Amino acid sequence: MFASFGLSWILLLGVNFTIIIGTSEATGEATSISLYASSPEFRFNKSGINVQQEVRPSSTSIGLSDFSFETPFPVALTHSLNENALTHGSGSVGVGFVEKNVVESLTAENRNEAFQIVNEWKYLDFDYPTYTQRQEAISNRDFIPENNLPLGIDVYGDRLFITTPRWKDGVPVSLSYLPYPPKERSPALRPYPDWGSHSNIQELDCSKLISVYRSSIDSCGRLWVIDSGIVNATANLNQICQPKIVAFDLATDKRVVSFTLPPDQVKQDSLHSNILADVLTDQCENAYVYVTDVWRFGMVVYSLAENRSWRVTNYNFIPNPIASDFNVYGLNFQWLDGVFGMSLSLDEEVKRPTAERILYFHPMASFKEFSISTKLLQNESLWPARAQEIAKYFVEIGDRGNLGQSSSAGIARNGIMFYTQVHRDNVACWNTAKPYVRANLAMLLSRGQNLVQFPNDLKVDKERDQGLWVMSNKLPIYLYGMLDYSEVNFRIVRASVSDAIHNSVCDPRVQDAHFNIPVMVQLHEGQCY
Repeated sequence: MFASFGLSWILLLGVNFTIIIGTSEATGEATSISLYASSPEFRFNKSGINVQQEVRPSSTSIGLSDFSFETPFPVALTHSLNENALTHGSGSVGVGFVEKNVVESLTAENRNEAFQIVNEWKYLDFDYPTYTQRQEAISNRDFIPENNLPLGIDVYGDRLFITTPRWKDGVPVSLSYLPYPPKERSPALRPYPDWGSHSNIQELDCSKLISVYRSSIDSCGRLWVIDSGIVNATANLNQICQPKIVAFDLATDKRVVSFTLPPDQVKQDSLHSNILADVLTDQCENAYVYVTDVWRFGMVVYSLAENRSWRVTNYNFIPNPIASDFNVYGLNFQWLDGVFGMSLSLDEEVKRPTAERILYFHPMASFKEFSISTKLLQNESLWPARAQEIAKYFVEIGDRGNLGQSSSAGIARNGIMFYTQVHRDNVACWNTAKPYVRANLAMLLSRGQNLVQFPNDLKVDKERDQGLWVMSNKLPIYLYGMLDYSEVNFRIVRASVSDAIHNSVCDPRVQDAHFNIPVMVQLHEGQCY
């Protein structure tokens, strides 16, 4: 059945459901959505507004004639469907069935409570050996507090790991740690593994850490980082050292890997800014590491066993110009950032016959998600000789919709992918066992909340009760505006994976939206789905 009002078209797949769309008289855009479902076996459940007639629970089909409603609906009542086909003003549209009971998604306001503040800062400080050394660093402008911004987050045992790239002058170290649980709300960062492992820019030593962007912790207890070797990326990009992959054994805090990328894998103006370690169970010495080149749209694959790397290219690594336009916090800027976010399918899935591990990825300037078999990435002989032949195996799996730009992503043991929504100040989820359609994607925080402001990095830890960690850092204001250091600018929040998705469409207990809920696809002129 098709229903169309104004410029919005909705496709419904299912028989016992009706969708009613309110439109704005001024713009013709969809401004509200009501979803109705009935079945002889289930209690009737509905969501919507301006409903004046109750539907009989015994009915097996519902038509527009079953309702009377006013049009147009006030624009302020609901979330614009054109902005997000997944949710309306009170939370998720998705409704699932669990053992013949109707399960409603939690409202986003209630789900906010799952996220707790771990640490927050107005500005960063570092734990210098002595107060005198700190003051000397400030006097020499080796430490300029307002120039330091936390970017990456990682968690292992009783420690949090934080990266602070040298975007500007006055950043003394680019990799630090903090104790967890926290002993104070805004602690000074402790250099990892120690002060001596970080190079002073005035006395450059490229064997030490220069500018670490992000990290990845593998199942063997190793912390992998990508050191870009770049300083002053916000002003005049300065590649003072070659990029390198470094790994630390978290049991001893000793460096166990340091691999400098070959010159032919580093292009002019390359920025290697994200890293993901891929280790199957009990194969610690056969690890692979994926590193994204966000500005020159490539990926470097490193083999620990061979101590070699190669560069992978594909047209899906390229940014979408339409998605490169950002409007946040009153700032308008363009980021033509290519392949960026990465996450891996579950290790357990590889144990099945003929199964392959999948790398999910997306450019920062994109609304789409893609996937590729890791077997293809790990075969050095294919790159670049057979790049064109292999291109067809890089597959688009779905679309997050307008304003769906994402930086980081991670997948929990229950198969749920979490990913940031930087344009929406939100975190979202997808159950990888379900199709990547918008009816199966859910926002985890309410609109207008200020708990997370520009969620830049996201990690899922490896604890028994897995936690979801988010680094929020107001990066656009740091780059193009002026942070207000009288208020909180940086924040780390955590939620239990199970609590974050409870009763949402991402909850594994909630069946596929295709099974009991109609798939809703919003079609605009010139778009194909």
